[in-house]
Amino acid sequence: MDRLVGRNARICHILDQLDCLHAPEPWPETGGVSKIRFAGTRESFLGHRLAARLDAEIKMDTDFVFARIPEIHFGPGKLSQLPKLIGRKGSRVLLVTGSSSFQHSAHFESLTQALKQDDIEYFHAAVSGEPSPAFVDQNVDRYRDERLDWVIGIGGGSAVDAGKAISAMLLQDGSVAACLEGMETKKHDGRKVSFIAVPTSSGTGSEATKNAVLSEIGNRGYKSSLRHDSFVPDIALVDPELMLSCPPQVTAACGLDALTQLLESYVSTKASPMTDALALSGLEHVAKGFIAAFENGQTDIEARSHMAYAALLSGLTLANAGLGVVHGFASPIGGYHAIPHGVVCGTLLGEATRITIETLFSDPDKNQRALEKYARAGILLSGKRSISLNYDCDLLIQTLREWIELTGIPRLRQLNLGEADFPKILDKTSSKNSPAPLNRAQLTAILAARL
Repeated sequence: MDRLVGRNARICHILDQLDCLHAPEPWPETGGVSKIRFAGTRESFLGHRLAARLDAEIKMDTDFVFARIPEIHFGPGKLSQLPKLIGRKGSRVLLVTGSSSFQHSAHFESLTQALKQDDIEYFHAAVSGEPSPAFVDQNVDRYRDERLDWVIGIGGGSAVDAGKAISAMLLQDGSVAACLEGMETKKHDGRKVSFIAVPTSSGTGSEATKNAVLSEIGNRGYKSSLRHDSFVPDIALVDPELMLSCPPQVTAACGLDALTQLLESYVSTKASPMTDALALSGLEHVAKGFIAAFENGQTDIEARSHMAYAALLSGLTLANAGLGVVHGFASPIGGYHAIPHGVVCGTLLGEATRITIETLFSDPDKNQRALEKYARAGILLSGKRSISLNYDCDLLIQTLREWIELTGIPRLRQLNLGEADFPKILDKTSSKNSPAPLNRAQLTAILAARL
C-alpha cells in the first residue's frame, strides 16, 4: 500500500507540473487504482502516456555532454554596463554592427559617448545582410595589427556572427573559407580575440553558440559554419530594450526562428534532459511573448524580455541538441537566394511540423516519446488543455499556422521561389536530427505546401 501511495503521489506531482490535464475528481491520496481520465480520453490513471512520463522522470540513464556557455548579463538597460565589461581587459575594441538600424540609433550614440568617456578606443565595421567570407577576410586584414582587446558584435544574428568570425580569425593566417564546415582545408586551433555578443533581435541565439554562419549567395551559393568550442562568446549581454525598435515583420521572422530552434532541439534525436528543460522553458516564454512583441513591440518591454530570453535559450539548446529539417532546408535556400534566415524558418515551420508528426504517427508506439513532446509543445503554445495525443499535436500544427498567417510570413512564391527551384534545394537538404527522417517526396511536399 505504501508503495502505491508513493507512486500515486509522484504521479500527481507530475500532473501538477504538466498543468495541462483535467481531473474530474480530486487526486487519490491513498490506495486503490482510481481512474483519472485525460480530458476527453479513456486512458486510465496508470495509462501508458502517464507511465511514460513517470518513467522519464524517475529514470536517469541518458548520457550527454553540455557545452560551456557565455557569461550572461540579461535585463533591460544592461547595455550601459558594456564599457565596464570592456574595461576588465584592455581598452581597444572593434564594434561590428549591422549597416543601418543600430548604428543610427540613440543606443549607438550613447554607447560610443560612454566608450569615449572611459578612454576606450573603438573601431567600427558594418555588415550588410548576412556575412560572407570575403567580408570577414577584409576586416581581419584591416584590423589585424590594431592590437584589439575585444571584438563586440552588436545587432541581429548577422552582426553577431560577423563579429564572432572576425574575432576567431584575427589570430589566424589565411581565409576564413578554409576553416568552414564542408569546405575545410585547415583546422582552426581555437585561438581568438575575446568576443562579446550583444543581440538587438530575438532570433538566432548566436549569443550563446560556438558557430558563426557565413554565406555566399548565388547559383553556386552556400551557407556554412565556422565552428569551434572556443568560439562561444566570452560574454553575452542581452538587453531587451535594444529590441523595442525592431519592426513587426522582423520581430515575427526572428521570433519564429527562435521558436523553430526550440522546437527542433526539443524533439531532436540528440536531446537530453538538460536541453529538454531549457527548450520547454523557452517555449513557455515564446507563448507569453511572441504575439505581444509582434503587435506591441515598440512599448512592451515584458514581451521583448520574454522573446529575448527564449532566443537565448534557443541558442543553448541548438548548440547542445542540434536542429531539424527546417534548418536542413534553410541552409541551401539561404545559400541560393537572398532570403532572411528567419523568414525561411517561419514559412516552413508549420508544414514541416505537420508532415513530421504525420510520419511519426505511422508508428505511434515506436515514436511515442517524440509525439509526446510535440503534444506538450502544442499545449504550451496554444494555452489549451490536453485532450489526447492526436488532439494536442493538432493544436501545435494549428497554432503554428495561425501565427504564421497572423504575422504575414510570406509564402515561397512571394519570395520568388517556384517548383523549378525545388530539385536544387532538395539535393542539399537533410533532416538533420529530426525524430522522423523524411524522404525526398515528403520534403517536396513541405515546399509545395508553402508555394
